[in-house]
Amino acid sequence: MLMNEYTRRKFLQVTGGVLVASSLGFPGIVGAAARKVVVIGGGTGGATAAKYIRMADPSIEVTLIEAYPEHFTCFFSNEVLSGHSSMDAIKVTYDRLKGHGINVVFDTVTEIDATGKKVKTAGGASFAYDRCIVSPGIGFKDNIEGYDKAAMNAMPHAWTAGEQTVLLRKQLEAMPDGGVVAIVAPPNPFRCPPGPYERACQIAMYLREHKPKSKVMIFDAKDKFSKQRLFTQAFERHHAGFIEWVAAEKGGLITRVDPSSNTIYAGDTAHKVAVANVIPAQKAGDIAVKAGLTDDRGWCPVDGRTFESKIQKNVHVVGDSADASPLPKSAYAANSEAKVAALAIVALLNGRDPGEPSLINTCYSIVGPDDAISVAKVYHLADGKLSGVDGSGGLTPTDSSPEMRSREVQYAKSWFANIKEDVWG
Repeated sequence: MLMNEYTRRKFLQVTGGVLVASSLGFPGIVGAAARKVVVIGGGTGGATAAKYIRMADPSIEVTLIEAYPEHFTCFFSNEVLSGHSSMDAIKVTYDRLKGHGINVVFDTVTEIDATGKKVKTAGGASFAYDRCIVSPGIGFKDNIEGYDKAAMNAMPHAWTAGEQTVLLRKQLEAMPDGGVVAIVAPPNPFRCPPGPYERACQIAMYLREHKPKSKVMIFDAKDKFSKQRLFTQAFERHHAGFIEWVAAEKGGLITRVDPSSNTIYAGDTAHKVAVANVIPAQKAGDIAVKAGLTDDRGWCPVDGRTFESKIQKNVHVVGDSADASPLPKSAYAANSEAKVAALAIVALLNGRDPGEPSLINTCYSIVGPDDAISVAKVYHLADGKLSGVDGSGGLTPTDSSPEMRSREVQYAKSWFANIKEDVWG
């Protein structure tokens, strides 16, 4: 059931991790014998988990291992493509996390020894742990013929923010007016389900202003997508003639690419385009696969109460790599999962019961000038499985006013600032 404007506003004001914190509680134990937690990955999930463990129990030693000294958030990176934001705006560092007493190590994890409870890095270091948190983001599947690592330089996915985002933006700037920008949307499940369709809106805004003879075509591996009715309204309201969505059953399933000619193929049908943004099917991050944390679907099954792996004991997986269905693979879900895992680990290391968690997801999509839509929901454990709470959250109403959608833009920007502070502040 859709919420009215007041209910949605109150929901978004009172969430943001409050349910997670109140359901598990902060033990606040200090002075215990040193326990060690190693966190792999400094994105939303890993950084949140590291920070909240230290906040809950400063006696626990936390080491965060991250490959790069700067992180670029995937959320709000679509705005860089439209020129409405910058790479600096989505950049965060780890300086303030160090202020929480977290040992931040810039290195690449090469091995998780679950038996010996050690993490090894490319730099030759070894870190012992009592509990390990793995949050490596996503990896890509080979579901499109011809789309390999070399092809990514010609047909960027930009589904991990950073160099790929810059490359796609440069291609948009360099393309001739009258060209087609192809977005190849992946099959479920994947990081940020509304992302390809928000991206289409952002690119269309750029094209309308700078290359008005051009258009965006979304070639989809699916026949339906997240927030579809709301996005379709936005396509018609702001981007008529600039965005075309092609469902899988209508020829949208891309099976092969030729980077040398910038051509994508739906079966035998070729589409030569000016810019190809190819987003392949996804799986858990490479270190999770290498460590044997994934099942035959390519994701990491976890206990929804603690996010401990169902395959390897004392190893917890949060964020996009975790199979936490029905939670989507989103930044806010990763933030919420990380808080559950962090507080569960603190409880377990102090001999306490982890309690019953509640989790939250909220996702905003800016779809036009001064126009945004959103979805929000609360999740809890039911019969040992995560499930959505009936009547919680909801979608932006399809009959929402321009004033309400304008406020959603402000909510989105506030959310962006708040989650960056919560995670890396």
